[in-house]
Amino acid sequence: MTSSGAAAGLGLLSAATWGGSDFAGGWGARRASSLLITASGQILSLAGLLVICLVLRLTIPGASYLVYAAIGGFEGAIALAVFYRALAMGAMGLTAALTGLMTALVPVVFDLIHSGWPTAITMVGLAIGLAAIWLISHSPAKEGAESPRRALFLGACAGVGFGAQLILFKTAAAGGVLWALTSARIAGVVAILLVVAMAPPKRPWRGFWIAGVVSGTLDAVGNLFYMLASQMGRLDVAAVISSMYPAGTILLAGIILREHPTKRQVAGIGLALAAVALLSA
Repeated sequence: MTSSGAAAGLGLLSAATWGGSDFAGGWGARRASSLLITASGQILSLAGLLVICLVLRLTIPGASYLVYAAIGGFEGAIALAVFYRALAMGAMGLTAALTGLMTALVPVVFDLIHSGWPTAITMVGLAIGLAAIWLISHSPAKEGAESPRRALFLGACAGVGFGAQLILFKTAAAGGVLWALTSARIAGVVAILLVVAMAPPKRPWRGFWIAGVVSGTLDAVGNLFYMLASQMGRLDVAAVISSMYPAGTILLAGIILREHPTKRQVAGIGLALAAVALLSA
């Protein structure tokens, strides 16, 4: 298998596990606070990562790698809180689509500047992949529903934050993937606890642990696959394929909750498969 194929495969695994994480978090948020689910997932996955690093006696990388990872973990957690706030303000479908598109677009632009232009086939694959992310993430607004500019602005800011996190994670992973994940998780825990302290959830503080464990574990595994994918190939390819994770959430919702995808989402999933095929070449 070529490095491009391996990177694409790992990117798909990342998208699948991130999609599962979002499904678990979304399912749990129907009964408990999404912030508490996120916080518990971050804390428990951090404990697991620390145990693995210490048991395996992994060499601690240079401080710069840990700092890159910590910055990515901290700002990524803040971006998540901003994203939740944007969704709560309305225009959820358009906001989520804009956030997903920006998440992938930021690393693409960065890699084009940093690494230069890829092959023509890869460029076509990236373009199709970005279109797929938009179609998969976007659901038409209900008749009469407005699209608050502030919600869209916050959604775009969250997407920039998520995209920056992908760039930082690639840089940090060069010093050691597991310690990079652990450093990012430590900073993420600090950030999400600050958010919870400043804006305590109004929902009851119970019923969030199971969803937190599942979503936090899958999120950490998704980060692992993404970091490995980013080390084996171009950043833009790994970022675009990994950012197709809403497809995994949609498929799980269809299988488990019988929530059928829209025609737009089905078309997006089809485009995503075509993009992965091109990016694997």
